[in-house]
Amino acid sequence: MRVLVVGGGPTGLTLGIELARRGVGVRVVDKATAYFDGSRGDSLQPRTLEVFDDLGVLDAVRAAGAPPAPLRAHIDGRFAGERWMTEPREPRPGVPYPNPWVLGQSQTEGILRARLLEFGVRVELGTALSGLEQDADGVTARLATGEVSRFDYLVGADGGASSVRKAIGVAFPGTTDETFRVLVGDVTAPGLDPACGHWFAAADHPMAGVALTPLPGTGQFQFIAPLGEGDDASLETMQAALDRFSAGIRLTGHGWSTVWRPNVRLAERYRDGRVFLAGDAAHVHPPTGGQGLNTGVQDAYNLGWKLAAETALDSYETERRAVAARVLGVSTDLLDKYVEGAVDAHKRGEEGFGLDITYRSPDATGALVSGDRAPDAPLRDADGKHVRLFDLFRGPHFTRLVFGAPAPDEEHAYAVLRPGEEPDGGWLDGGWPDGGRPGRGRYVIDAEGHAFTGYAAAPGDTFLIRPDGYLA
Repeated sequence: MRVLVVGGGPTGLTLGIELARRGVGVRVVDKATAYFDGSRGDSLQPRTLEVFDDLGVLDAVRAAGAPPAPLRAHIDGRFAGERWMTEPREPRPGVPYPNPWVLGQSQTEGILRARLLEFGVRVELGTALSGLEQDADGVTARLATGEVSRFDYLVGADGGASSVRKAIGVAFPGTTDETFRVLVGDVTAPGLDPACGHWFAAADHPMAGVALTPLPGTGQFQFIAPLGEGDDASLETMQAALDRFSAGIRLTGHGWSTVWRPNVRLAERYRDGRVFLAGDAAHVHPPTGGQGLNTGVQDAYNLGWKLAAETALDSYETERRAVAARVLGVSTDLLDKYVEGAVDAHKRGEEGFGLDITYRSPDATGALVSGDRAPDAPLRDADGKHVRLFDLFRGPHFTRLVFGAPAPDEEHAYAVLRPGEEPDGGWLDGGWPDGGRPGRGRYVIDAEGHAFTGYAAAPGDTFLIRPDGYLA
């Protein structure tokens, strides 16, 4: 099988890794002539961290980034206390990564590119898609380099202005508000403490202030402020915005920046024959809530195993479009609070963490679509070594868990035993292929009882975990 992924951002890179580690011939192309260099989507949500755990990049992501910092508020030039955008949460047996993680998007992309390269796949820069045709057997892609190549499938992960989406004629309804503009950019501010974020505002309209949040590993801050009529994205504009609030802070450097307008859109379809859409090509979000990058990564995680197996492909749109619609609602509600100047507009709850995503909702035919995130839990393996359920799930395979009973004779199937239970004896006689005693690695001990509790499992219950970590 051959798959062409158009777009080398977080969505396209995640999909490339997912396909490459399954042995699929994948190419990832991007029209840009250089890799993106900037913070843009710098908030990684807990569910995305779980995806990165499975992809083998979490250690690098955590080493390069940092937890969200508290936000120090300065009102009318005076310190007014610290606030948290999200209250820090302690890890739990079923949720090992309960908090968001901060890492600039270009750093995240660099880590994903390095992982993709381990499979022998390099992002092909300066390679735009100029056209495509498809038939029942595949897709013919025309590249701006003059190359014409044939693929089994093609995926557009090429952003809000997606050439793939336009080529297949999928509508992208939604709204763009030209009356409200926000300046976002990366700046250097030597006078600011990099261990925390900073908010400078006036008491009579605090949400019209300036926020600077630290970007780990860069020595920079991400600058966010409403943009006035006629203002541009220059360092001078940023400095003037700070000076309005008597901040006394000098900005000495300026990297990536953009002028953002509220743009909320959702593609009418995620699939046309052998062509699929993912990430911003399928949905664009307000930056409030930090959802765009995360939703795209999780699109790719859902689509990758289905493409590789050429199974359940129709369920990709059914499952992921509903998630995008919900996330767009969350992001838009936060944006409305920000525009209205609500005092709690900076607060974030768990609704954007991605841990409560479920695919168990009726589709158009009334059937149930599989889903529900499979929780983690600490275990001991057959050698007494401490492992986690996530360790068993990691990789491109399905995993079967059988609680308190023999597991079937298949790869990645495990009997989960309660503390004190032994993997032999009368109740197991004949249940194992080697005559009553399981082979090494065929069982795990739920030493603390968290797996039984997390899965609400009774003896004999069986759970099949999909490659993307949801219950089948």
